[in-house]
Amino acid sequence: MTFDPNNLTFNDAGLIPAIAQDATSGDVLMLAWMNAESVTQTLETGRVTYWSRSRKSFWIKGETSGNLQELVEMRLDCDRDCLLVLVNQTGPACHTGARSCFFTAIEDGNEVTRQTSD
Repeated sequence: MTFDPNNLTFNDAGLIPAIAQDATSGDVLMLAWMNAESVTQTLETGRVTYWSRSRKSFWIKGETSGNLQELVEMRLDCDRDCLLVLVNQTGPACHTGARSCFFTAIEDGNEVTRQTSD
């Protein structure tokens, strides 16, 4: 079956959530948004391209920071309304400098930092 990004289930803004996961370690790195064109660009170039909701423009991960995401594999969930992007991550994935954006745990009602840097 040939893949067509227009057959994904996008929200009312034309976006789909994309979870980036390190292809080697399995660490969940970040969540961002894609539209049909950024999905196509990612698959064609191998450089993970998101849609920036704040800038309303394409955002190639690492284009300015050097913290690149090289596409290893893209997967669809069963409802076709979320993507899993398996990547080779260069440097930290989070804009804070942390390896993953998911470094805050909730433990006994308190926020606890689990990871601070790459």
